[in-house]
Amino acid sequence: MEIGLLSMTKGETALFVLRPEYAYGQRGCPPSIPPNTTVLFKVELLDFIDSEECDAFFELTYEQQDRHPLEKVLKVAATEREFGNYFFYKQRFKIAKSRYKRALSILGRSSSSKAEQSQINASKLLLFLNLSLTYLKMERADRALKYGELALEMDQGNAKALFRCGQACLYLREYRKSHDFLTRAQCIQPFNRDINNELKKLARKQLETFFRHRKLQVRSWECPPFPYISLVQCMSPDL
Repeated sequence: MEIGLLSMTKGETALFVLRPEYAYGQRGCPPSIPPNTTVLFKVELLDFIDSEECDAFFELTYEQQDRHPLEKVLKVAATEREFGNYFFYKQRFKIAKSRYKRALSILGRSSSSKAEQSQINASKLLLFLNLSLTYLKMERADRALKYGELALEMDQGNAKALFRCGQACLYLREYRKSHDFLTRAQCIQPFNRDINNELKKLARKQLETFFRHRKLQVRSWECPPFPYISLVQCMSPDL
């Protein structure tokens, strides 16, 4: 099947006839496919990611990479990001993270104009956002916050970046910072369901923390340390 796919172009439909040894073999696939069956597959190639140009680019020295036209560098970075997205949706987050960082590694070149720098920053922004989300999936909220803040340095009004930072701070139990990020995101996208749900989650966490704190205070009042019993009994509890 892999050999056949390499012969196809995007959007093409092909028929593959596979002998049993290249299909389901002596066992078959009961009850649909008997043992030792020659099978016919109809395959449509919807899309693919071509890694040839990327592989060739990363084989170059740093000096050679730096001399490459910006257009080609951005294309390579975009392809690496596509690979990262593919692995992200497969929930292979470590590989996705490595692909995103690989793309970032070639975007540190100096630009000759504001237009070029704008293109580089636009590519970096997408990678920062993707890395922030990937680290959240990996339960590395500190790293997620770092990349979310890097995205905000490029675009202070980016709702996704604010949302990612809010999520990371909520995970880190930095509730005030989380509230600040999330409310700023909500001002930009007031009807965004994800942002509003995260604010509800934050409110629940804050209430839980409040009542847990008050419960501890009540317990300390009910069971005071022995040396302070007489003093505490003369005081009104702060409830």
